[in-house]
Amino acid sequence: MTVLSPEDEGKFLMDAEAEQIGIVTEVDPEAQVAYVDPDPDISEAILQGLGFGDADSDDIEVPAGAVETVTDSEIRVARDL
Repeated sequence: MTVLSPEDEGKFLMDAEAEQIGIVTEVDPEAQVAYVDPDPDISEAILQGLGFGDADSDDIEVPAGAVETVTDSEIRVARDL
């Protein structure tokens, strides 16, 4: 099972076909949920990449059980959300 941590904030969320879904804005390590902004603008993407940012009401919730792999720059899900 994949374990999500705050270090995953700012990574890109990718689908099974390597298409970018969005960027991770926040991770709740206790609930094991990543919050993903599906349409970040440039300034939001920069802030998230630097580790500054919070989840918004329009963010997608991605449970750790849906995550297939985590690398230094991305989180990949096995199926479309």
